[in-house]
Amino acid sequence: MPAEIKESTIIADVFIAELPSFADERGIFAETFRRSWFPQRSWDNLQTNRSVSRPGVVRGLHYHFHQVDYWCVMSGQIRAVLLDIRPDSPTCGASQAVDMGDEQLRGLFIPIGVAHGFAALTPVVLTYIVDNYYDNSDEHGVAWNDPQVTVDWGVETPSLSARDLANPPLAEIAAALRPRRVPAA
Repeated sequence: MPAEIKESTIIADVFIAELPSFADERGIFAETFRRSWFPQRSWDNLQTNRSVSRPGVVRGLHYHFHQVDYWCVMSGQIRAVLLDIRPDSPTCGASQAVDMGDEQLRGLFIPIGVAHGFAALTPVVLTYIVDNYYDNSDEHGVAWNDPQVTVDWGVETPSLSARDLANPPLAEIAAALRPRRVPAA
């Protein structure tokens, strides 16, 4: 059974892959990513990353001008938080939470210009695939607690990096300095 790919009804160009799994007495198998699921992107400069976090850690919100992300939780549980900051997007300003992990086997496709972060609800291992090699000049951020983020992160006392604590609110980032929409299709 192939993954079921659904476009978000809240944020344009975000896709959630419902990943079927197959279990037997040995354990579980699930296909987590296929390039053909997202043919609108070039995956020529494919890079895969691994993030390990303890409960209560919040990472983000981050955004890029030249990179899409595809997330899949390998173990544990996260709440992914998205904020559309693209001034030319029909869903600019919309925020969304997507629970992912052992309880909801999903992949999450995050387009250019959608700020993203996650809260570790349990100890978690997150794998993410990006369509461009790491470039620190393409690392940008929005405050995790920006008033436009209208979703609950799911943690009472978040632990953030100094970098993420220093991210400005969206209102301080001029529209001309935010990524433009690259339509999914």
